[in-house]
Amino acid sequence: MDNKTLSVAIMSGKGGVGKTNLALNLGFCLFKGNHPVVLMDCDLGLANLDVLLGLAPDKNLQDVIDHDVPPEDILVPIEPGGFDFLPAASGVPELFEMDEDMRALLLSKLHPVFADHHYLFMDLGAGINPTVLSFASMSRVRIIVVTPEPTSLTDGYALIKVLATQRGVKDFLVVVNQVESKAEEQQTFSRLNMACEKFLGFGLTLLGSVRMDKALPESVRRQVPLMKRTPDSPAGKDLFALARKLHSLRASLLPQLAGEPVLVNFSSGTPD
Repeated sequence: MDNKTLSVAIMSGKGGVGKTNLALNLGFCLFKGNHPVVLMDCDLGLANLDVLLGLAPDKNLQDVIDHDVPPEDILVPIEPGGFDFLPAASGVPELFEMDEDMRALLLSKLHPVFADHHYLFMDLGAGINPTVLSFASMSRVRIIVVTPEPTSLTDGYALIKVLATQRGVKDFLVVVNQVESKAEEQQTFSRLNMACEKFLGFGLTLLGSVRMDKALPESVRRQVPLMKRTPDSPAGKDLFALARKLHSLRASLLPQLAGEPVLVNFSSGTPD
C-alpha cells in the first residue's frame, strides 16, 4: 500500500515556546478538514500532551516496549473519527535514554498506527538530546518553533546546527510563536535565517507565525484545544493558516511519500 502519511516533527531548542500547543492545534485543524491525525508525544521522559488534553491514559509507549502491548491498545482517541494520541510516560528514564536500536524497534512497532493516518505529528522534547535528533532526522518535515526572545533564537540555531552537522539535515520550516505583529515575525525569522545562511551555508523556510493571544493560555487552563474552544481568535486564525500550508505541502509531496516509509529510516535506526 502506498504511504499517504506526512510525518512532521515539531521541535525547539528552548522549552516553553509553545510547540506542544502548536502540534495539538494544527492536528485539530487538519482533523476538522477530514484528515485522520495521530499525535505522538515524543518527549519520552517528560510527557505533557496528556495534561494539555486532560487525559490520564492507562497505557503508554513504555508498555509497547516493555510488555509488547499492541500499539493499537495504547492509542487514545482525542476526537472520534480519526484524531488520535500516542501517549508517552513521565519520569521514566529508560524511555528518555533509549538508544538508536530501541527507538527504531519502537517506531517499527508503531508503523501500522502511523499508516492509518494522513498526518503524524511528533511533539519532540526541547534541546539536542539523542532522542530529539533521532526522531527529527527520521521525519519528512521538521518545524522549528521559536519566539522573538534572544534565548529562543540562540537555542533554535544550536538545534539546527547540530542536526545539520551530525545528521546532514538541512531543510527546516520555521514557526515564530507569540508575536505582536507581522513585522516582529519577519524580524525574528530574518535573524535566525541570516545566521544559518552565514554560518551553516543554507537558508530556512518561514511557515508563518502565531500571534500573542490571551485565549491560548485560557484554553490550556481549561485543557481544551484552542481550535476547538475559540477557533476565531487571532491565534486560531493564524493556526488555521499554518494548517492550510501544511495541507498544501502534503498534497505536493504525495508522489514522494508513496515511495517512502512514514519515517524515512525507522527500520534501520541509522541517521540520515
